Amino acid sequence: MNADHADRFLVARLQRGDEDAFAQFFEASFAPLFRFALPRVDGDHDAAEEIVQATLVRGVRKLGTYRGEAALLTWLTTICRHELAAYYEKRKKVPAMLGFAEDLPEIRAALESLAGEENDLQRRETARLVQAILDRLPFRYGDALEWKYLDGLSVAEIAARLGVTPKAAESTLTRARNAFRDAFSAAYGVQS
Repeated sequence: MNADHADRFLVARLQRGDEDAFAQFFEASFAPLFRFALPRVDGDHDAAEEIVQATLVRGVRKLGTYRGEAALLTWLTTICRHELAAYYEKRKKVPAMLGFAEDLPEIRAALESLAGEENDLQRRETARLVQAILDRLPFRYGDALEWKYLDGLSVAEIAARLGVTPKAAESTLTRARNAFRDAFSAAYGVQS
């Protein structure tokens, strides 16, 4: 049974109320989601656990919307990204800067223009903007960018996670970078 079919089968079992399916779902999802959330809340274990629990609850409630176009964990990661954004918005906190953003020339230029302690607020705002854009990118884009630039995965590894060919994964990465660049440029006023 391939991964796509296994995920759809697990979701069908969850929707029928199968307790073993829930245990399998929780066991397969909690740890990777926790590892995803933890660095995004500056190592705060309690916050990461809270966010992952909210993600799993929301995921279970939204199982009817899972179409199987991506791995179940990928789908849950997207929900987790939204839970992270809600966590920061609710607490009026600014998330830490994500490393890959500095790899994009227009963001690097914007950050370099903010040199000096007097611009700390602007740097934090830029970090918040980067996180907000990532959280709102189309379905696979945020995951692909984070896997590539934060987790250091190869295109082949990203393709496997997305369930597509390496060529399709490279195309997704290109579209994701362009979407991120366009959203950042529009929000920050940087010209491409």
